[in-house]
Amino acid sequence: MKYIYIILVSVLFMTACDNDLDQVPPNIASADSLDDFAGVLNAAYFYQLGTTTPMAVMGDFRADNAFMFESPYDEFDQFDDGLIQMEEQFFSPLYTACYKSILSSNIVIDNSTDATEIAEAKFLRGLSYFKLVRAFGDATINLSGSPSVTDQSILARSPKSQVYSDVIVPDFEDAMAVLGTSTAGGRASKYAAQGMLGKAFVQQGNFSSAEPHLAAVVNGADAAGIALQDNFGEVFGVENDLNNEIIFATQISSSVVDEYGFSDFWSWSGGLDTKSLEPLDADLIAAFDDSPGDLRRAITINDTLLMSPKFPQTGGPDHDWIELRLADVILLYAEALNENGNTAAAITELNKIRTRAGLANTTATSQSDVRLAIFKERRLELAFEGHRWFDLVRTGTVESEMGQAVNPNYFLFPIPDSEVLSSFGVIVQNDGY
Repeated sequence: MKYIYIILVSVLFMTACDNDLDQVPPNIASADSLDDFAGVLNAAYFYQLGTTTPMAVMGDFRADNAFMFESPYDEFDQFDDGLIQMEEQFFSPLYTACYKSILSSNIVIDNSTDATEIAEAKFLRGLSYFKLVRAFGDATINLSGSPSVTDQSILARSPKSQVYSDVIVPDFEDAMAVLGTSTAGGRASKYAAQGMLGKAFVQQGNFSSAEPHLAAVVNGADAAGIALQDNFGEVFGVENDLNNEIIFATQISSSVVDEYGFSDFWSWSGGLDTKSLEPLDADLIAAFDDSPGDLRRAITINDTLLMSPKFPQTGGPDHDWIELRLADVILLYAEALNENGNTAAAITELNKIRTRAGLANTTATSQSDVRLAIFKERRLELAFEGHRWFDLVRTGTVESEMGQAVNPNYFLFPIPDSEVLSSFGVIVQNDGY
């Protein structure tokens, strides 16, 4: 049951100032007058809804899995400053939602006396900052539930390396030290935090730090009731929300209206938005053609209608957005093992995913060949789940996979101009925009 959002109506934060970092919730009591922060924590969960479609579109439509037809949306396939035209639909909602979730989390962390509430809030704050640095690079760090609205200097962006070291890593570490391993009910768990910590280290190319955390999730999964679904198709669809493979998902319910006012991720991948009625990229079709007998093909692509049926239109408004599932962690673990010189063990992990897909064990044996095999497997396993572009960037394969020269400025997305302007230039726009 999606009970996280049941009492949100009474606690949702409304925008009070011009800048998303300078907000005070005017419709609830001040934090120092509250003694129950469950509702504020639920708000932090709720605000993740606004991040789902932007991250999905950035991850797949910027890459070679899907593309837009209609101008100016076709700028997602053009590596210049034109992306800034989509600020209202994608970048501003992501930025706003992340910082609203961060502010709500900060209030819980600063004021709650419930250790589990604080740990969940730290997980959500770490998750929000992880999304921000992958999308925008450097980010404003705010670790206070009552940030100053007069000192604009606090809005200055910190280097992404500092965001990792000062916020993302310690928040996930603190969360995993307190939370239990159960994923029941869709709340944050120890393995959600530890899996995201491993993923964050992989994103930075720190495979030695990533490996033990990813290993802990993979090796502890069975005891926690986490397992690969026997049938790949049973991972997706409303009837399969919060199945045993899902380590953490942002829960979505049509009965709870969120603040994102545009087409949702399942509409984009399913070709239901007129801006891209046939979004499936021929390059992804070719990738599946190179994997004959792959049981994931029919679930992931429809090469007649040129769309993805992964998140079916039936029940669309109730599809959860998968933030982390076991298959993703297994492939990240395989990658870390391989990069750390344990290629034989990496092959074992990779073959777990291939077996479920109905494929023979990999024929790759060398470190370089296994690296390529894992990279290809991630694409086929995780297509239309918002991963592809960020995998291209972190592996340095944007140009080779996209088949064109790409200025590194456009590896990142534009900071919303509204944020730059409302901060009086303290928040500086990314180069190239």
